[in-house]
Amino acid sequence: MSTLQGLERARYVQEMFTQIAPRYDLMNRLMTFGQDSTWRRKVIRRARLAPGSRMLDLGAGTGDLANEALHQCPDAQVVAADFTLQMMVFGQSRHPAGRLNWSAADATKLPFPDHSFDAVVSGFLLRNVTDLPGCLAEQQRVLKPGGRLVALDTTPPPNNLLSPFVRIHLHTVIPLLGKLISGQEEAYQYLPATTESFLEPERLAGRLVKTGFRQVGFERIMFGTVAIHWGLK
Repeated sequence: MSTLQGLERARYVQEMFTQIAPRYDLMNRLMTFGQDSTWRRKVIRRARLAPGSRMLDLGAGTGDLANEALHQCPDAQVVAADFTLQMMVFGQSRHPAGRLNWSAADATKLPFPDHSFDAVVSGFLLRNVTDLPGCLAEQQRVLKPGGRLVALDTTPPPNNLLSPFVRIHLHTVIPLLGKLISGQEEAYQYLPATTESFLEPERLAGRLVKTGFRQVGFERIMFGTVAIHWGLK
């Protein structure tokens, strides 16, 4: 599953998120012990929005990051973009109409002009894209000079005393929860697998630098299994 490439992987990911959309938010709360809401607040604080700022939530899913942005900065102009329509449908049903602009978008070929946004944020997007360099380049393209990229994603767990417990959580607890809550055990085998095969935080930071971002940094959270990365255009 996690070894799929190109269009085959893109189709698999799109179909997978379509299937898990009805229970996606609940599963996130359970898998992260409720910490994902705290992480999203950190992401938006890192975006440093001001009244009138234009922000893109890329790979928005049901729009949790986008809505957190409007909570912290009600006067921001926020676009929530995703390539899985069913995720956005559920997001629109959960959040007040009219506050968000929703857009169908491929993260590697964004339908927005150059220099469109003051910030681009994402939550658990980067490890799922088929072309990471292209995805990062597109985010830089649509950012205004001085604009901020902030990305929340899982990262390969470090080897330490907690490693056995982390592996049990990834490979036993999460798939079991996925089966019981969403009926989609395979999807919740894929997600831990992509966590372990994704870039370490230092390497992802290096990709941001190579793309042209400056003042790049990251913060590890959740026992090193999740990281928040940021950079300026």
